[in-house]
Amino acid sequence: MSRVSLKSAREIEAMRRAGALVAETFRVLEPYVKPGVTLKELDTLAEEHIRRAGATPAYLGYGPKNNPFPGTICASVNEVICHGIPDGRELKEGDVVGVDIGVLMNGVYGDACYTYTVGQVSADVQGLVDTTRECLKAGLDVIRPNARTGDIGHAIQTLAEARGYSVVREYTGHGIGKRLHEEPTIYHWGARYTGLKLQPGMVFTVEPMINLGRPETRLLADGWTVTTADGQPSAQFEHTLVVTDRGYEILTL
Repeated sequence: MSRVSLKSAREIEAMRRAGALVAETFRVLEPYVKPGVTLKELDTLAEEHIRRAGATPAYLGYGPKNNPFPGTICASVNEVICHGIPDGRELKEGDVVGVDIGVLMNGVYGDACYTYTVGQVSADVQGLVDTTRECLKAGLDVIRPNARTGDIGHAIQTLAEARGYSVVREYTGHGIGKRLHEEPTIYHWGARYTGLKLQPGMVFTVEPMINLGRPETRLLADGWTVTTADGQPSAQFEHTLVVTDRGYEILTL
């Protein structure tokens, strides 16, 4: 338990401000998520907005020195599960794109992901996106003091698999605060009554990645982009939250 820091009221208020900027950046991008717009154009819009607010993009330059992440946002289209690089690819009618945004503001981080649909998508893909959003809510709704991290994963896995979808295992939620990735690890699958006991003041992300097909993943040669092994679409939604005395508060609204 000593590795999991409980945040002070002052830290939580700072994270609330960072989270609000993340949410605001999604609203800035939304009108531009349409056919013909490139991922790089979305990335530039996000970076400009974050820097105007006096914050720093959390992902730009993140990672190993010999292969730092090259974008402000992760932009994951269709079969890309996460960590998609925002390049010159144009969005097309029927695409889905998961946009992951992190900011560093006043010494603390905010982090969230939203999956946008581009124009009209197929019924299968719309079902996937809707279910992934509902999986995030299902995971959040079990969060309260003395619940366990396994309860979150169980709620997500139960809903996803009941509807015929699969849950990505390798990529998880995480603690967050003065560092982008802290303890605890939040799995999006698992058994009830297992894992770490939740306490007020714990801050972490819940970010289920749900696949239309099988759960297996593949890391591409760029060292960042993760795709579904079977080429089927994937979706992701994420919030940063704090455990409160009565339940939880989302910090990225």
